[in-house]
Amino acid sequence: MGEAYIIDAVRTPRGIGKQGKGALADMHPQHLAATVLKAIKERNNLNTEEVDDIIWSTSTQRGKQGGDLGRMAALDAGYDVKASGTTLDRFCGGGITAVNFAAAQIMSGMEDLVIAGGTEMMSLTAAMAQEDMESGKPMLGMGSGNERLNASHPQSHQGICGDAIASMEGISREDLDALGLESQRKADIAIREGRFQKSIVPVVDDAGNTVLDRDEYPRPQTTAEGLAALKPSFAAMADMPYNKKGDTFRKQINAKYPDLEIRHFHHAGNSSGVVDGAAAVLLASKDYAEKHGLKPRARIVATANVGDDPTLMLNAPVPAAKKVLAKAGLSVDDIDLWEINEAFAVVAEKFIRDLDLDREKVNVNGGSIALGHPIGATGAILIGTVVDELERQNKRYGLVTMCAAGGMAPAIIVERIQA
Repeated sequence: MGEAYIIDAVRTPRGIGKQGKGALADMHPQHLAATVLKAIKERNNLNTEEVDDIIWSTSTQRGKQGGDLGRMAALDAGYDVKASGTTLDRFCGGGITAVNFAAAQIMSGMEDLVIAGGTEMMSLTAAMAQEDMESGKPMLGMGSGNERLNASHPQSHQGICGDAIASMEGISREDLDALGLESQRKADIAIREGRFQKSIVPVVDDAGNTVLDRDEYPRPQTTAEGLAALKPSFAAMADMPYNKKGDTFRKQINAKYPDLEIRHFHHAGNSSGVVDGAAAVLLASKDYAEKHGLKPRARIVATANVGDDPTLMLNAPVPAAKKVLAKAGLSVDDIDLWEINEAFAVVAEKFIRDLDLDREKVNVNGGSIALGHPIGATGAILIGTVVDELERQNKRYGLVTMCAAGGMAPAIIVERIQA
C-alpha cells in the first residue's frame, strides 16, 4: 500500500451563520469553496490539469448548495476542466470522510493528486429550515418521516440527544459550561497568538475587496456567570409535536430508553456555533510529491468509520477513536494531540472521560463551541488545525474524530513529517 501525504491545508475564516449578520452570508457557497481551491492551487503552484479528483463535503445539498459543489467550485476557481469533482454527505462527518476517501484513492494507487474538503453556509440552511416551517412542513428527526425506520431506530433532534446523553452519564450543567468556557479561552489565545494564520485565507468579493479575514464567531468576553444565566435551548423543542400524530422528540428517545429522565443542559454557550465556512486539504502520493517538488507536511496513518446507536446519535466518536487506534497499531498514549468536534459540550466531555485523556492535549486551540461548526467543512478544518499544531509543538501524532447524525463517526490519524 502506498503513502498518502498531506501537502497543504487551508480554510476560510468562519463567519456568523445568520442572514443580515454574518459577513459571509451574502456569498454563494461556490464562492467560498472556490476561495480555498484557488488558495491551494496558488500556494502550491498546481497544474490543475493533473488533479485527479476533488472530493467535497456538503451536508445540506439543496438550493445554492446543491448540484455537486465540488465540481462547480473547481470550475469557478479556474481549474482545468480535466479536474473532476464529486460531493458527498455524511452529515457532520463529511469533511473527515472526504479526506479519508482521498487518502484511500491515493494509497490504493488509483490516483496521485486529490483535493478534499467541504463547504457549509449555515446562513442558507437556517433560512431553508425557516422556510420549511413557514410552509407548514413538519419538524422531523433524522428519520425524515420514515415511520418504519423511526419505529426500529428512533432518531431525535441532536441537541435533545446531547441532553439525553448528559442525563444518562451524570454529566452536570456546570461541567458542560466549564468545557464551553475553556473552548472560548483556548480559542482566544490561539487567535491572539496567530496560530490559525498559516491556514486562513481571506474571502474577497468579485471586485477584490476583503469580505472577511478573521473568525467572526468567537466570544472571548464569555464568563462562567454569563453561561450559567443562559436558558437551555432544547427543553421546549423536546415536547414539540413533529407530526400529525403528536409524536415528540422526547417520545422518540423514551421509546428506546423508557426509564431515562431527560434533563436539559445545552444552550448556545456550550453548543457549537452556527457559521459559514469552507476548507480544503491537498493530498498527494509519494511519487507525485517527489516528482513535482511538493513538500509533505504529514502522512495519513489510518482511517476508520463506526456506527453506533442512532437514537442517542452522538456517541460514536469513542468507538471510532478506538478502531482507528487499533488499525494504526497505536495506543491512546501515543497520540500527542486530539481534535474532537465540539458539536455539543457533552460529546467532547464524554470523549475525554471515556478515554481518560489529558485535557491539555484535547482541542488545544478551542473548538466549535468558540469557533463554530460549518457542518460539511468542519472535519477538513480540524485536520488542517491538527497538522498546524503538530508543527507548532513539534509533535508526532494527531487524531481527529467527530459525531455525525445517524449515530456515526469517522476518524483519522495523521503523523507529522519532520523537516
